[in-house]
Amino acid sequence: MKNIKLIGPITQVLTLDKLPLKGALIDEQLEIISQAGILVEGQKILKVDSWLELVTEFPKAELFELNGDYVAMPGLVDCHTHICFGGSRAKDFAMRNSGKTYLEISEAGGGIWDTVTQTRKLSLEELAQITARNANRHLIDGVTTIEVKSGYGLSVAEELKMLRAIRLAGNSTSADLIPTCLAAHMKPRDFSGSNAEYLDLIATELFPILKSEKLTNRIDAFVEKSAFSPEEIRPYFQKAREMGFELTVHADQFSTGGSQVAVAIGALSADHLEVSGEAEIKLLVKSETIAVALPGASIGLGCAFTPARKILDQDGALAIASDWNPGSAPMGDLLTQASILAAFEKLSTAEVFAGITYRAAAALGLADRGKITAGFLADFILFPTSDYREILYNQGKMKPKMVWKKGKRL
Repeated sequence: MKNIKLIGPITQVLTLDKLPLKGALIDEQLEIISQAGILVEGQKILKVDSWLELVTEFPKAELFELNGDYVAMPGLVDCHTHICFGGSRAKDFAMRNSGKTYLEISEAGGGIWDTVTQTRKLSLEELAQITARNANRHLIDGVTTIEVKSGYGLSVAEELKMLRAIRLAGNSTSADLIPTCLAAHMKPRDFSGSNAEYLDLIATELFPILKSEKLTNRIDAFVEKSAFSPEEIRPYFQKAREMGFELTVHADQFSTGGSQVAVAIGALSADHLEVSGEAEIKLLVKSETIAVALPGASIGLGCAFTPARKILDQDGALAIASDWNPGSAPMGDLLTQASILAAFEKLSTAEVFAGITYRAAAALGLADRGKITAGFLADFILFPTSDYREILYNQGKMKPKMVWKKGKRL
């Protein structure tokens, strides 16, 4: 049968099908098909069923027969990264671990502005190479869809360079790169006007080019005392919404206020939430905005984790992302970070896997991936084990043995 492939037998296929977008999950809710096969037609999954039944039903399918035990699950989705950047902030990390404050590090030449300076020095092609390299490292670890933010350019020209580099990087990786404009990361030090004037400049001059060149359909902003206040950011987001952009918010990392903005503007997601309290959680869980935990930032900064357990227990939607960036989250290992978050927040395996697959896809507005079921993209990964519980038990040290992206083995 032309263009139809049958992969198996697979000891366990975790489909993550029939699970809700919101609320707590227990492992008994996981649909696990034993001794299964995955039937692929082109880029999509045609059927998931017993290996023997599929072999009998589709005798002319191209067989990819496996030897040994494997657990299959959907390709991972990382819905919050900053993998397009220049330079390193190892000095910042060392200073922070030595007890230096954010202000002290910034005054010593570190912080976000350090990365802005180093990113601006690079050409578009150099930035694209770095982005593709990071994306391919993620892909080897089973992350088949990767959101990538700008935000280290902080001018119209430099933000355009970053977003064009992200698009160019897509030619050098099989992962899907989902670009997001984070020009509102902070007011650049070389801009003499006010926060409001900078935001107006970006909305007036950059937004139309993003649309005309189709560089991104997503706008993000850092709502924080060190960046932009809720009052400053609302007109910016309103302009973005009027132009048809989807919205996401860096919210409640060090101070509250961002989650309220996210809910009020109907953002797809509110990301970080490390200091979210009962009022913020209650607001989020009653909305359609997905809460995104970023354990990599908590590990990198040595601060509290997102209150993931409370969000889930109050029927919220929780995704988990790496926040891979050169400053606060340099590790960039989604599975390891999610495993650590699970231990500290007491998350079930089902909750973690949902948070890094279909719930993360929903945070990006994507409804065609994150599950192994008919009609979805054939993005799935195979781990060398007979028991799905071994994956988180190994806390990121067990990596996928095979990665399939859009029906092709990479």
